[in-house]
Amino acid sequence: MLTGIKLRAHPTEAQKQVLSQWMGCARFIWNAKCDEERYYRTFARKYYPIGTYAPVDQTAAQFKDAELTPWLSGCPSQILRNAAVNWYQTYQKFMKGICGRPKRHPKTERASMHLTRELFRFDTCADGNIRLFIGSKTNNIGYLSFKAHGRFNLPNSLYIRKERGQYFVSFCYENGKPEGAGYADNLAMLAGSSREWLEENTLGVDRGVSIPVQAGDLRFDYSAEQKKQLTQSARYIKRLQRRMTRQVKGSNRRNKTKYRLSCYYAKQGNVRADFSHQTSRKLVNSASVIIFEALETQRMTKKAKPKQDESGHYLPNHAKAKSGLNKAILNVGWHRIEAFTKYKAKAEGKACFRIPAPYTSQECSICGYTHPDNRKTQSAFICASCGHTDNADRNAAYVIKKRGIAFILNPGTGLVNDNELTTGRQITGSKTCKAKSPARSRSTVKKDKGGTHLSLEAQPL
Repeated sequence: MLTGIKLRAHPTEAQKQVLSQWMGCARFIWNAKCDEERYYRTFARKYYPIGTYAPVDQTAAQFKDAELTPWLSGCPSQILRNAAVNWYQTYQKFMKGICGRPKRHPKTERASMHLTRELFRFDTCADGNIRLFIGSKTNNIGYLSFKAHGRFNLPNSLYIRKERGQYFVSFCYENGKPEGAGYADNLAMLAGSSREWLEENTLGVDRGVSIPVQAGDLRFDYSAEQKKQLTQSARYIKRLQRRMTRQVKGSNRRNKTKYRLSCYYAKQGNVRADFSHQTSRKLVNSASVIIFEALETQRMTKKAKPKQDESGHYLPNHAKAKSGLNKAILNVGWHRIEAFTKYKAKAEGKACFRIPAPYTSQECSICGYTHPDNRKTQSAFICASCGHTDNADRNAAYVIKKRGIAFILNPGTGLVNDNELTTGRQITGSKTCKAKSPARSRSTVKKDKGGTHLSLEAQPL
């Protein structure tokens, strides 16, 4: 099974300078490929007939020149090649509708480069320590010091990243464990289980703002120390943002303020990631089947649209309240908790599904009566039919569990959007998610039958 690891590196000052130069060369190749594709696309749209598409390849040798780009000669050619190949692979994903068109990377303190097996090796010393050698035989930085906090196998490639003056080494490797079962296989296996077994081994997870995660009787929230760190970081961020508005752009003091800002933002991100990891691990250890709501976090956290009357005047749209709600949702990390739980459950051989989210907070977990009046307050749930009283989040968690078991035992249940349970017309068979393809136009560079292609030599940059 493929797994990943991220290690903290501690290069020397000389190694930092060389690594920054190599990352700058990789960024230059990426930006050059973006400019080249844009130039050919614009030229073909303006001066060639419809049906002519610009060439797209992964070559980078044309950018090396002794007079114009002499600094590229000091960088290993494999790094330049990897940058061009990564750009080409990203462009192919764009043509399939998976991501957007590759964009230029600005020069910032954040940078990275991709190294393949020709440019690194792990050596085991006599004392048992593992050392990482970076570079080729003739162009290298020697051994890069890093902190190995866990065991790992040798990877085929790795990334070296720089952020806020810190360096990291990350890669994926095969851990030797068998690949976990897919969602369809888990659903087929659980369909033959008894209701009693599912009642004992299924956990419904309700996510909220005041209580981030409620899983049955289990409640997960930030600790007092974590809340203190988040609040303190937010207070410092406001103070530094006000200070930065009064400083001159490009000055050393403004750069120092930006660096301090990035450190506090990173601290907040680390606290949220730590909470998500701990919560997802406890969820996976608590049950064999985990059911989430299918919450569209990206859509739910969009900013409020402006409203206008007939005369064109803007009306109140409660944008400030919506902004506060968006921050509260993003602060608890709904999507990250679900994503972490999915991959950890798969590694443990457990099942993780999603169910449709409507009315889970208004339905009674005892009698099934659904009405908005059942939710008296944020925390109180009182059923208007049977009189059942419970905490609203805990009641919603039991409703999610109840619906998930009903979906699993229903013979007509299928999967959409990877792991979302559904029945009826929404089931699409093997194709669970259809990506949108980019719009076809004269400026599109997608290869088409019958079209002619420009040669790279015909129109140099």
